[in-house]
This record gives sequence, C-alpha cells and structure tokens, in this order.
Amino acid sequence: MGLFGIFKGPKRRPKKGPREDLPPEVMAVVERLKSVIDPETGLDIIDEGLVYGLTVEGKLVQVFLLLARSTPECHFCQTIAVNVQRRILKDAIEVLRKQGFEKIELYNEIGLLLEDWSVEKEVSERPRVQVS
Repeated sequence: MGLFGIFKGPKRRPKKGPREDLPPEVMAVVERLKSVIDPETGLDIIDEGLVYGLTVEGKLVQVFLLLARSTPECHFCQTIAVNVQRRILKDAIEVLRKQGFEKIELYNEIGLLLEDWSVEKEVSERPRVQVS
C-alpha cells in the first residue's frame, strides 16, 4: 500500500437502471417508458440512459431526455439523428397517453421543450365538419 493508499476506499460502481427509491407513480412511468425503443440501437430509452429526469404531478408528466447529436458536421447524420429523435418523442407520447396522462411534456438536456401533448390541444386541433 502506497502513501495515499489509505485514502482509497473500495471502488463503487453505479447501479444500472432507475433508482429503487422512486415514488410508485414515477416508477410506473419508468416501466412504461421501457417499451419505447431507440430505432437506431434497438435498446429501450431507459436502459440506454436517454431519460435523466422525470416529474409526475397528477395527470401531468414531464420527461427530460439526453438527445445530443454525436456527429454535428455530417448533414446526412443530422437528418438521421433528427428522424430517430422524432420517432422516440412520438413513441414516448403515445405510451404515456395510453397510461392516462392528460398533459405530456418532453424536454432535452438543456431544458428546451421538444414536444408536448395535451387533451385540450388534441381537441382544439381536430378538424371541424360543418353541416349545411
């Protein structure tokens, strides 16, 4: 043991997956988001580490995602990345809608709103048919 060996404790590795002390409503959302698959890697967005934050308040859910692009100089790669991100966002909203949330907000790593959905928004955007 060297001079500074006494200060080194046992190496700890972080556990994979979500924390075990999450509230039940948050854990239920985490479990549902495991069904959202990244089409590029084939992994779910929880195990892939794309979800780094989650807030559940009644019928509102806010999900914070890490969707940084790895190859910003390649325009073709950017197009693929944007399409992959759109698919992940669409699938996440669909999964959370089916779970009964009335307002869903998806944010990126710097807190910008990427996508949102609400019951009110869906009702107001429905095409209206006029009967004469």
